[in-house]
Amino acid sequence: MLFHIPIQIQGILSTISFLDVVDILIVALILYKLYAMLQGTRAITLVKGLLVILALTLVCNWLSLHVIYWLLQQTLTLLFVALPIVFQPELRRTLEHLGQGRFLGKSLFLDDDDARNLVNAIDRAVMKLSSEKTGALLVFERDMGLKEFTMKGIQMDALISAELLGNVFVPNTPLHDGAAIFRGSRLVAAGCMLPLTDNSSLSMELGSRHRAALGLSEQTDALIVVVSEETGTVSIAENGRLARRLSSEHLKTYLRPLFIPKTTGLKDMFSNWRKGK
Repeated sequence: MLFHIPIQIQGILSTISFLDVVDILIVALILYKLYAMLQGTRAITLVKGLLVILALTLVCNWLSLHVIYWLLQQTLTLLFVALPIVFQPELRRTLEHLGQGRFLGKSLFLDDDDARNLVNAIDRAVMKLSSEKTGALLVFERDMGLKEFTMKGIQMDALISAELLGNVFVPNTPLHDGAAIFRGSRLVAAGCMLPLTDNSSLSMELGSRHRAALGLSEQTDALIVVVSEETGTVSIAENGRLARRLSSEHLKTYLRPLFIPKTTGLKDMFSNWRKGK
C-alpha cells in the first residue's frame, strides 16, 4: 500500500531546493555550536530567561493583551541593548574562536595511549604537590589562545612529565608563584601572571591562586588546576566556576577530555583497525 503525501505538503516540499536544505543545516550547525559554547556557563541561564520572555511576548500578542505585550516589547528592547555588556566574555570567546579558525572544532593533540599516559603523569605530579602542600597553578589551553598571558611569563618549550612539573613548582624559585601554561602535550610558559576575578562573593579562605584561576576561567575557555599551599587541596576552575577538594580520579575525569576525544571518528576507527584494536 503506497503512502500518499497530502497535496499541501507536496506543494511545500516542491518549493524547497537543495540550497535551502544546505542553508538550514548551516544555520542549525551554527546554533548548535553557539549552544555548546554557552552550555555550562552563566550565560546559558540568561539565554533561557530571554527565551521565556520572548515566548510570553508572542502569547500576549496572540491573546491581544496589549498592555502586557507593550511592556514585554520594551523589556526585550532593553535586553537586546544590554546583551553585548552582559555576554561580553562569551562574545569575546566566540570572536576569538572565529579569528583562530576553531569555531567548528579543534584538532586532537595525541592518540589515546599517549593521552592517557600524559593524563596519568599530570595526575601524579599534582597529587605529589598536593601531598607536599606545594602551591601550584596549571593552565591548560583549549580553543582560545593564551598568548597574551604566555608572553608575560618565562618562555619554555618542554614535553610534559611528572618530573618537569615537580621542578617547575619548587618553592622559593622564580617559577613557583606564577602559572604554568600548557598547549597540548607541551609546557609553553611558566611564571605567568593571570587576571584576578572581580567576584566579591568568594570565600575568604581562597587565596590569590584561586582568584587568578577563576579570573582566567571567566575570560577564556582554559581549564585551570590549582593546588592550595595552605591545605594541599586540589581545585579546578572552569567557565567561571570552582570545583574544590578533588580526588585523583576526579582530576583525571576533568583532564581526559583535553586530550582524548569523546567520540571516535572515521580517522580513529581506521587507526584502531590498523593497530588491530
